[in-house]
Amino acid sequence: MSKGTLLYSQSGGVTAVINATASAVIQAARRHKVKVLAARNGILGALREELIDTTKEPLAAIRALAHTPGGAFGSCRYKLKSLEADRAKYERLLEVFRAHDVRWFLYNGGNDSADTALKLSQLAEASGYPLTCVGVPKTVDNDLAVTDTCPGFGSAAKYTAVSVREAALDVAAMAETSTKVFVYEVMGRHAGWLAAAAGLAGQGTDEAPQVILFPEIAYDEAKFLAKVKATVDKVGWCVVVVSEGIRHPDGRFVAEAGTVDAFGHSQLGGVGPTLAGVVKDKLGLKVHWTVPDYLQRSARHLASRTDLDQAMAVGEAAVEYALKGMNGVMPVIVRTADSPYRWKVAPAPLARIANHEKKMPKNFIRKDGFGITAACRRYLAPLIRGEAPPPYRPDGLPDYVRLANTPVARRLPPFAA
Repeated sequence: MSKGTLLYSQSGGVTAVINATASAVIQAARRHKVKVLAARNGILGALREELIDTTKEPLAAIRALAHTPGGAFGSCRYKLKSLEADRAKYERLLEVFRAHDVRWFLYNGGNDSADTALKLSQLAEASGYPLTCVGVPKTVDNDLAVTDTCPGFGSAAKYTAVSVREAALDVAAMAETSTKVFVYEVMGRHAGWLAAAAGLAGQGTDEAPQVILFPEIAYDEAKFLAKVKATVDKVGWCVVVVSEGIRHPDGRFVAEAGTVDAFGHSQLGGVGPTLAGVVKDKLGLKVHWTVPDYLQRSARHLASRTDLDQAMAVGEAAVEYALKGMNGVMPVIVRTADSPYRWKVAPAPLARIANHEKKMPKNFIRKDGFGITAACRRYLAPLIRGEAPPPYRPDGLPDYVRLANTPVARRLPPFAA
């Protein structure tokens, strides 16, 4: 093995293809004869010196990660504050890195992970420790700046579009004597990318989803109810897709629960059932609702081939960038053509990505605020193309891998993260 080790860590909500990125990282590092350690449960594992030796895993298991959902090494929602406020924790991370000769750190996550990788790269440089930090993109929300799309989004988008299309057929079949309105809640606190993906399910204003509610557009209850009623009157039924983070005109979340999560974000209480109640109470229509929640980000059986290819590509590029000493960067997806769809991977500074958020452009949302435009459809369509099903066992279930996750012996005193 080459001198020095590479530490890989997964962060935030996992996706259908984050393990594919891990697979690509480990395989690329092995080709370069670089040892890869993984932090158990994200940055918490690094702080606690709970590290996993991936060299103990056979190549077949590492390859199988590419079709296995979840987070093979565990993930976490744990936000480090500024270098000044959390100095002891950042210093602890460098202590752990020194103890295990970690020279390359790859943090696979979203905005907060990019920020952590950036701060660590700055501290290491100031401390004179030879550490190269590379952020690796991942999020179903598609809200990372600079990159054209985020690995994880394409598969969640495909799941959303397919699920909405299938549910709409169910609703249409039963509308005469049963449900008139179906409400489907998707993830998306500030950005409506997943909600927009539902728009791929149908063509034209009368096809489902007839109503999409985006966080970028202030929620107007009267306008919403009028649209639902007009759709039911015309079509006989209505499918509503809503982002969890829609807000009232004064900025309050429609479904704010009054608590905060581990990142300090407002905890949302379920906008789907909230809107279903509004429709039932004020329009007197029979309503069903669903919150797919983890299903939309874990559905590896319905992964997009494009998404899988991009997840693998950024993992391999991250290793190449790290070994070249490209500190404080992230491999991002660059779209070079729409038709035929073409893309490449290129480095971007973490400073341009950390603490930035990519929302839906205005020209992607219809003028009435309830659907997507042709421009949005052109952007989204290639991202859900292609199938990449996992292998199946004789009993009919997917053949997913579970790693041994052999721990590395600790070399430092315990630390309370």
